[in-house]
Amino acid sequence: MDQIRVATFDGPGARPKIQVVERPKVPANAALFEVGACGVCGTDLHILKGHWPTPLPWPFTLGHEVAGIIVEKGPELSHDYMGRPLEVGCKIMIPPFMPCGQCYYCVHYPETANKCLKPVYYGRYLGFDKAPHLWGGWAEAEYLDLDMLPGTKIYRLPDDMPLWLGTLAEPLTSSIRAFKRAQGAGALRIGDTVVIQGSGPIGVLAIVAAKEMGAGRVIMVGAPEEPRLRVSRAFGAEATVDIEEHRSAEARIAAVRDIVGGFGADLVVDCSGHPSAGPEGIEMLRDGGTYIEMGQFTDAGSIETNWHRFCVKDINILGSWAFTADDIARGIALLDRARDRYPFRDLQTRFPFSEDGIQAAIDAANAMACVKATIVVNPEIVE
Repeated sequence: MDQIRVATFDGPGARPKIQVVERPKVPANAALFEVGACGVCGTDLHILKGHWPTPLPWPFTLGHEVAGIIVEKGPELSHDYMGRPLEVGCKIMIPPFMPCGQCYYCVHYPETANKCLKPVYYGRYLGFDKAPHLWGGWAEAEYLDLDMLPGTKIYRLPDDMPLWLGTLAEPLTSSIRAFKRAQGAGALRIGDTVVIQGSGPIGVLAIVAAKEMGAGRVIMVGAPEEPRLRVSRAFGAEATVDIEEHRSAEARIAAVRDIVGGFGADLVVDCSGHPSAGPEGIEMLRDGGTYIEMGQFTDAGSIETNWHRFCVKDINILGSWAFTADDIARGIALLDRARDRYPFRDLQTRFPFSEDGIQAAIDAANAMACVKATIVVNPEIVE
């Protein structure tokens, strides 16, 4: 790897451009890891549509659902964030969002360190112009330097976890953190009925999180039937509501309430990314239930709603933004425990690391032609 290929984008709507950079020198508290695979996240799609609410350092490299193998490291970098030893050849993942550990929220409110004031972002806020230019997962390798970016956090994966599976740890963690918030509020109890809005990769992984964290029944609202609703049922959704068949909000609400029975669901969670989900979702809830908003990660716009419904239904509304550093460790552990209970391989459609391959992955994800588009950078190590 004397030379490393890396994909960049010049701005919203741009096609990927693969550039070649020299392999960097790795100082004492740094590492270089070879990327096995990296997912295409809904956040990546929103960024490419121009939805990200703050300025971005175009051109830069996208990709943050990444897993790889350390190929070089400095002598001072000896352990991962959780204290596990790091050496050349071990499997790792890094999250995109890394709390600094020193700001007001990190110090005083560690449970909401996800609102860190000085986070480190890989695959987003580090521009390609910043040497050594390897700051995102859509590349043959990624560079980590804990002296340059002290908030950087590395997580060692289990030795027997394939890298394609390791790419799911970060998106699964987002759902775990949302349901953990519900548990802390007494809003997710053993056997509860959960409705998930949005059958994309976050929604399907939310099925896993919900079931592993105690839900009794899970109903999925989304589209299309093939492949997303079919995969949702394979992951354990008791029933699905196809929004292409139930085209009005009233029809979708009625369909969900008919499946759930009684007075409505205990918990509804938005994983859709569409602002219309909220007003619909609260009507799927029983009175006194809880609505979790985790799908509006980027600014997709506003929609009219009636706050009287929040009040008269006596419901809880929880927002969930990303995760804390400790949540990632929980995500890896849950993924490891549950790896044989769910058809995780069926979640992913693989695309090659090339300009055409990356664009095809983006197009497939936007068209909902797959559940999780995954860019396989190095097929030889991804299994």
